[in-house]
Amino acid sequence: MELKGKRNVETDPTTLWNMLMDVEILPKIVPGISKLEKTGENTYKSTLEVKFGPVSGEFTGDMQMEDISDQRSFTLKAQQHNKIGTVNSVMKIELMPISNKETEVTFGGEVTISGMMSMIGQKVLGGVTDMLTKQFFANLDNEIARQQTGK
Repeated sequence: MELKGKRNVETDPTTLWNMLMDVEILPKIVPGISKLEKTGENTYKSTLEVKFGPVSGEFTGDMQMEDISDQRSFTLKAQQHNKIGTVNSVMKIELMPISNKETEVTFGGEVTISGMMSMIGQKVLGGVTDMLTKQFFANLDNEIARQQTGK
């Protein structure tokens, strides 16, 4: 399934970039991440807890950031597994300054599922990805507000 979109975020590109690169902040922003551990330069072990249609569970796997252009763009690749299937995703994220207090975030990529999950999940994948995208930006807005107020 293809994912793409864009949204303006009320913070400068440097602040946003630093948040997206911070292993402590990223789990607060990305829906479902319950654990993120740096394993090397731009590589991570991750645990996600997701509800996928009628199925919920914990997925473990690896994430890596590639094609990094400092404060401008990166590609996030993730491979997550559990006993009912595998989710692989490749997502390009780009930041474009609009002003010194606003940044446009553009994202695009692919999510593929396999195993038993693919039989169950193809029908609900579109709705789940839309919901997760909305939740990501709501979490991001909340974290930006928290950092700006210092709470």
